[in-house]
Amino acid sequence: MCLSCTLSCAPGYEIHGMEKIPDKGPALIVYYHGAIPIDYYYFLAKVILQKGRPCHSVADHLLFKIPGFKLLLEVFSVIHGPQEECVRALRSGHLLGISPGGVREALFSDETYPLLWGKRRGFAQVAIDSQVPIIPMFTQNVREGFRSLGTLRFFRWLYERFRLPAAPVYGGFPVKFRTFLGDPIPYEPNVNAAELAHKVQQAVQALIDQHQQIPGNILRALLERFHSQHKEH
Repeated sequence: MCLSCTLSCAPGYEIHGMEKIPDKGPALIVYYHGAIPIDYYYFLAKVILQKGRPCHSVADHLLFKIPGFKLLLEVFSVIHGPQEECVRALRSGHLLGISPGGVREALFSDETYPLLWGKRRGFAQVAIDSQVPIIPMFTQNVREGFRSLGTLRFFRWLYERFRLPAAPVYGGFPVKFRTFLGDPIPYEPNVNAAELAHKVQQAVQALIDQHQQIPGNILRALLERFHSQHKEH
């Protein structure tokens, strides 16, 4: 993949807080998952271009079952997420990106931007075992770029009954994307996984509350491409 071509497909894409990504050494980046995480792809390209370092990523195991796709994922340092493999990547000094909401958040969140993390805390245990900071991340208007029909009862039933992510996704709207990185949450030896997961969820929610108008609106997000203001309290 040509990085310059990737970024040219998103004119006006912005990152606020890139200085919070370390120039070297490990960190766990935790982000809200849009219907299609196009913002995360742009983020990865920016990190390579501006920081000169790749970022490993955790993806759902379903992607590894697509014929011919496994090799591509390996080339781009994508792993399917066993905690041991995540810890190994971080202890090797890499950046690692993960979305605790995963497929469920991609399909069933909506323009009100609820975080659908449930009781997932494995990512927090990974950070604790690796003794690394966690950097929260959210992209403004990511739900307006692509939307999912997962809120329809039939598609929710398919997923809950068969774990079949069949909800159609539509969009590709050229809305304004702004990625915001929050302050790193440092490793604290006396904080357990449940407490850390809650703290990270609060941090991502704070980014949503600060930077996203609720409910999201496609027309408004399109118009934001023509001016530089963005929501901040």
